Amino acid sequence: MSVSFCGFNENTATFKANEEIAKGTPVKMNGSGTVTACADGEAFCGIANECSGGYASVQLSGAVTAKLSGSVEAGFANLVCGGEGVKSGAEGREYLVVAVNEANSTVTFIM
Repeated sequence: MSVSFCGFNENTATFKANEEIAKGTPVKMNGSGTVTACADGEAFCGIANECSGGYASVQLSGAVTAKLSGSVEAGFANLVCGGEGVKSGAEGREYLVVAVNEANSTVTFIM
């Protein structure tokens, strides 16, 4: 048996998207029912799963693995957007970081 967080409490919603948003990108609200990619250092509301035809599927809760864009340690950490991924930042929300894979530049956390 191995450690797995896949599917834990996963919850997604579909939003309008003003632009194409790459899978795994942190997003923020950009109007009523609309999301956009976060800028570096901004707090995020979810992680984009898919984006096409002007709509984005966004994971809002559960275990998520995202691109690591800076230094993050396991345990509770304030996370912000780090370009196309996430990094530690005082302006972010607190999440439980359950795995950091520096070799693959990914971080898994519970939203």
